[in-house]
Amino acid sequence: MKRKLPPLGALRAFDAVARLQSFKLAAEEIGVSPTAVSHQIRLLESLLEVSVFERTPRKVELTADGKVLQQATAQAFALLQAAAEKIGERQRPRVLTLTATTAMIAHWLVPRLPALMRQFPNIDLRLHADDGIVDLRSRQIDVALRYGAEPGAQLTPRLLYQDSFVLVASPQLTLKTPEDLLQATLIHTDGRRVPQPAPDWYRWRREFGPVALQIDAGPRFTDEAHAIQATIAGQGVAIVSQLMAQHALNTGLLVAPFNMALPGAAHYFVSNPDGQHPQTVAQLADWVAAEMKR
Repeated sequence: MKRKLPPLGALRAFDAVARLQSFKLAAEEIGVSPTAVSHQIRLLESLLEVSVFERTPRKVELTADGKVLQQATAQAFALLQAAAEKIGERQRPRVLTLTATTAMIAHWLVPRLPALMRQFPNIDLRLHADDGIVDLRSRQIDVALRYGAEPGAQLTPRLLYQDSFVLVASPQLTLKTPEDLLQATLIHTDGRRVPQPAPDWYRWRREFGPVALQIDAGPRFTDEAHAIQATIAGQGVAIVSQLMAQHALNTGLLVAPFNMALPGAAHYFVSNPDGQHPQTVAQLADWVAAEMKR
């Protein structure tokens, strides 16, 4: 017949005294009086019908039976502590830092943040906007959305989306044929480094016309995000990344009146090899890939 286990409080008091070799220190650790600890030890010895400590005026030593019990309680409380920490870790938000270009964050990620937070309620996402290539290790950044050439294998790149550049306009402009561009204001984005050759109005005219299109006039921006905003405001037509304009196109803020596109570069998801939460990072990559295909 199995012997009934002593109460957890008595075992906890015993484990503390055994580790600290002091009733007083054990009482301080547990948060009770030394008298309460002594009571728990007497209860334990009464239930086990053995002595677990040899008490002297100067120290407390384990008996042979006490040593057997102490090995068991040390393992048991270590397992309980590990389990409690694991549960707490699962409940705490996982901090992830993501870096991308300003346009990518403003025009693709921010409109989808509510959906992302619903999908990953335990992620504390930190967004880092930078139009350059950020060293993930030195900046302690977990993941990045990269555009252009395929990143190095050490970052485990995942191809997300092959982009293209489309002509967009406010639906109020009612463009029907390429010749209507002759009466439109052309909005320019200067300084694009990727892709090459640049998807600009010179290339558009060469590929699609009209030949008489005057491409030198019109407002110029160095940030595609600003060009998109100006186009939404009805200030003209622009050639922009289809991915960056995706949300505005889906919600009707912009239209792509012509079934024509210039080739773009590829978008990649990369991760820091030294980053935390690899499973969460993999799930985030799956989510981003699925959203880009919508």
